[in-house]
Amino acid sequence: MSKKLTPKQKKFADNYIESGNATQSAIKAGYSRKTAKSVGSENLTKPDIKSYIEKKMKEVESHKIMDAKEAMELLTRIARGEEKETVIVGTADGLESTTKEADLKTRINATKELLKRYPDNDKLVEQQIRKVKAEADIAEAQADSITNGVNDNVTINFIRTDRRDKHGND
Repeated sequence: MSKKLTPKQKKFADNYIESGNATQSAIKAGYSRKTAKSVGSENLTKPDIKSYIEKKMKEVESHKIMDAKEAMELLTRIARGEEKETVIVGTADGLESTTKEADLKTRINATKELLKRYPDNDKLVEQQIRKVKAEADIAEAQADSITNGVNDNVTINFIRTDRRDKHGND
């Protein structure tokens, strides 16, 4: 059974977790500057202090690592256009930051990532994704034509990639 750490040892360990520097942690914990290097090194070999540091590091790590539910929620917010990102825009007055939702291609990728987790997704979902991709391609082509100074209507030809005939039969 491990003994309880003294307040000074606990302060040393907490400082060490933050900085990773044993000497500075010993000084901040109240140990003498003259002996801080050796005390810091020695403290890291004491089983109770080592155990405390390892336990706290695991707690810190678990809070930093995204779990599956959190990842799914983030992908869902991106796919729905709810997640905003900050972008820097050049203006006549200098640089400004603004927020925007993810572009269509990013949203499509988020949707695909979500659907990978559901192996029984149906053909309707695939067709909806195909439609969204086509809309994104059209929007991109229109944006390119505007950017390049062409104001004519854009005609885009799509090649059917599915095996259905014009009546929807396989």
